[in-house]
Amino acid sequence: MSKKLLPESQYNFNVKKFILSALEEDTGDGDHTSLACIPATTKGKAQLLVKENGIIAGVSLASEIFHEVDKKLKVDVLINDGAIIKKGDIILTVEGSARSILLAERLVLNCMQRMSGIATYTNKLVKLCKNTNTKVIDTRKTTPNIRGLEKWAVLIGGGANHRIGLYDMILIKDNHIDYAGGITQAIEAANKYLKQKKKRLKIEIEARNLSEVKQILAVGNVHRIMLDNFSIADIKKAIKLINHKYETEASGGITEKNIKSYAQCGVDFISVGALTHNIKSIDLSLKAI
Repeated sequence: MSKKLLPESQYNFNVKKFILSALEEDTGDGDHTSLACIPATTKGKAQLLVKENGIIAGVSLASEIFHEVDKKLKVDVLINDGAIIKKGDIILTVEGSARSILLAERLVLNCMQRMSGIATYTNKLVKLCKNTNTKVIDTRKTTPNIRGLEKWAVLIGGGANHRIGLYDMILIKDNHIDYAGGITQAIEAANKYLKQKKKRLKIEIEARNLSEVKQILAVGNVHRIMLDNFSIADIKKAIKLINHKYETEASGGITEKNIKSYAQCGVDFISVGALTHNIKSIDLSLKAI
């Protein structure tokens, strides 16, 4: 589980640009409450307090936010990203200008609460797949402009990333197949495109039923087959048909209630959109001490 700041190039995401944009959105022409009530010379100290059990994520980001607001703020990290947390734990303390602490407070909490919620749920699903070879992966069902943070949180929770965006994999889904004129046409066109563009991208294709699995196997030239909205019984049949010729991914309608059963079928990956789009944030607070 990563304790370092995310590799920005991997996510096409600029941490500093995000922080500056978020601060500008929140601050506008000034934090007038703090400017009005707190003298510029006032020093303070605060602690980031856990109010709910889970997996912590966003600690490294929080340090970046505090230092972007005010390089003189002293941040002392007590619990790192990926750790199991319980109510009452103290994640970090921050000390320095009271105005600066208050300016950074909400952005730090908003990011960490959401990231921790993602990491916590991811970790729960990963544990449910224990003793199988299945990896739990995310999707592109992310919040625009903060995909990097959300996918980073999945990694912190013990999951893995699917493709990052439209640019790093060819994923032929049902609409692509229908618009292309069929499975054969879509696969052939994708391989031709990669050859013409001299690109080395993996090709994944979605199958909606066992008949489409057979069609895909007849054509070949893909890396992974996504079994979308398959029942447990049909997943087992599909795995047998594919017989390790290609990677397999189960997707659609998979929850904490049935994920173990899907993993036990022998799929290589299970993608869960809810990891990033249907998350309850973990309750954290920043309190003056």
